Amino acid sequence: MSEPPPSARNGIAPEPRRPVAAVIGANSPPPALFAAAEAIGAGLVDAGLRVATGGLGGVMTAASRGARQAAGWTDGSVIGVLPGLIAADANPFVDIVVPTGMNYARNVVLVAMADVVVAVGGGSGTLSEIAMAWQHGKPIVALDLGDGWSARLAGERLDLRRDDHVHRAASPSEAVRLAAELAGSREAHRGF
Repeated sequence: MSEPPPSARNGIAPEPRRPVAAVIGANSPPPALFAAAEAIGAGLVDAGLRVATGGLGGVMTAASRGARQAAGWTDGSVIGVLPGLIAADANPFVDIVVPTGMNYARNVVLVAMADVVVAVGGGSGTLSEIAMAWQHGKPIVALDLGDGWSARLAGERLDLRRDDHVHRAASPSEAVRLAAELAGSREAHRGF
């Protein structure tokens, strides 16, 4: 017979795992997208999710900063999955740094750890993350604001592999609401 986990031995039930929202997007966003990403990061943490990003600049910094400044922030709420091996490269708002040394392949790790993916603008790197999330069966919320892949793909179906679509959010608050709902749904846990 296996031994119960330490928390069960002392009568304390473990806390449920907080869902993870990967926030992806532009490395050099215009001010409106930077502000939107910051609001999304804060809203996600206040909704009880952890925020994971690629850990560097642009939307990644904005979402991390918003998450870190949220009223619901606790240590470990902000995760940065870095392309390189140097933890010090992470933006200053990241609580947990995951150096991968995988360059763009780190996008696979970021998407795989997420219960939901939230896209804010973005170029080819964001497009690869959206495609990876689609292939992994992860729910995707795309902010329909400004230019970039999130606005182009909001409300669209990428291919016939899935019968759903990229969820369109017209505002940061709608992106947070959708992400929180989807992270708690069966859809967030179906894999490929």
